[in-house]
Amino acid sequence: MTLSAPITQHVHTIPRKAPDGPANLIGLTRDGMREAFVAAGTPEKQAKMRVNQVWQWIYHWGVRDFAQMTNLAKDYRALLAQHFVIALPEIVSKQVSSDGTRKYLVRIAGGHEVETVYIPEEDRGTLCVSSQVGCTLTCSFCHTGTQKLVRNLTAGEIVGQVMLVRDDLGEWPVPGAPKDETRLLSNIVLMGMGEPLYNFDAVRDAMKISMDAEGLQLSRRRITLSTSGVVPEIARTATEIGCNLAISFHATTDAVRDVLVPINKRWNIATLLDALREYPNLSNSERITFEYVMLDGVNDSDEDARRLVTLIEGIPAKINLIPFNEWPGAPYKRSSNNRIRAFADIIYKAGYASPIRTPRGEDIMAACGQLKSATERARKSRDAIAAEAGLPPA
Repeated sequence: MTLSAPITQHVHTIPRKAPDGPANLIGLTRDGMREAFVAAGTPEKQAKMRVNQVWQWIYHWGVRDFAQMTNLAKDYRALLAQHFVIALPEIVSKQVSSDGTRKYLVRIAGGHEVETVYIPEEDRGTLCVSSQVGCTLTCSFCHTGTQKLVRNLTAGEIVGQVMLVRDDLGEWPVPGAPKDETRLLSNIVLMGMGEPLYNFDAVRDAMKISMDAEGLQLSRRRITLSTSGVVPEIARTATEIGCNLAISFHATTDAVRDVLVPINKRWNIATLLDALREYPNLSNSERITFEYVMLDGVNDSDEDARRLVTLIEGIPAKINLIPFNEWPGAPYKRSSNNRIRAFADIIYKAGYASPIRTPRGEDIMAACGQLKSATERARKSRDAIAAEAGLPPA
């Protein structure tokens, strides 16, 4: 199969700094940080060592103040403070669900907002990270898809979500304290607002920072990127990031998937599956996850289950069945528990793992497919009020 050239989505991404302001180190790769240090006056021969030192302070210890980087000379700390900042996005609000799920409203540069969700479980703590403000894909079952795409997040704004939540969990190590291997935030899923593969470079850099062995130290096997099917970028996910891959699949015919996941009109099911069969490093130990939201009377029949099994034949995979998380005005209903169990049984008997995802954080609108910034909800409300009054929208 011959794929077209990599996609570049024409979405505005803000610069890392104001033209006359200090540069933010958060989100720079090691090479990028080295280049920035040299440009600021660090001798070439010292640059790699300085990057190693500052990197550990920022990403291992969680330090944001150059003055606290005590293994650097005072004059060099002053040089860094003159040219750089260590700045994260801002947590505007936090909601905690009855099941322990935490949803954060995070404000980024320009006053835009995204949502980030932390899901604690017995054996892990998973952070659902956003990659865009809004989304361009308009998947009809997804609340985020009703919000227009504003812009891509920078690498710093993506990894910044991880760091903010580590702040909130109090999980940065304390110098001199006994080493604690317990990780409250142990997994990342790129399943928040936006399509990660339409913001590939920033997502890649943010995940490389997250996986760095001298920083956040998250294994690539504990990071999962979910895509709706941006086919030309799929192989790059394996070769340039190396994380787990999940496919937002949700239908077994093009006619249904065209409605549920409109990107299917560009790359249909057959094209997507061909790309997955060629996915580098695919094996039983590194399976592709197919995400399948269960919609009453739409995609949940026994025939759909049997067709799904046939479609993915030959692809090492598991199928995550997701009970639809309803949101105000949603056009669909959740499949019944009996229907979901019957669907799962057909898949299981065909030899595929078919776990049924337990909805989390529904009481705070933090469940899968429900994310949408509070600003956008408020804007919609104001527009609705204006329309009722016969006024133009805000």
